[in-house]
Amino acid sequence: QVQLVESGGGLVQAGGSLRLSCAASGRALSNYNMGWFRQAPGKGRLFVGCISKGGGSKLYADSVKGRFTISRDNAKNAVYLQMNSLKPEDTAVYYCAADSRTYGSTDPLTYNYWGQGTQVTVSS
Repeated sequence: QVQLVESGGGLVQAGGSLRLSCAASGRALSNYNMGWFRQAPGKGRLFVGCISKGGGSKLYADSVKGRFTISRDNAKNAVYLQMNSLKPEDTAVYYCAADSRTYGSTDPLTYNYWGQGTQVTVSS
């Protein structure tokens, strides 16, 4: 199994940028398709984007397309979420998740492993 730890969250003004990192330990991250999700207070956990095991395929939610970019460095056992042009509605706890079987799922139930989350707050 794999353990995931997110970092890089914080408070940023609208229009600003943040880069989230997801560090893995245990089993090599190259065994997993990776996803990013977010959860705002009182809301469900929503798909942000995902990246295939080798990094060659990516999928994004419409709400972040063109603003957010997912990347991974399997040699460093890490996945990243670059967030640009941030909006107040991007405020949420952001989670990375690992899926050993399925690429491209937007359903959080298909992901086997989760980090603890990192808070992103965008002020207007």
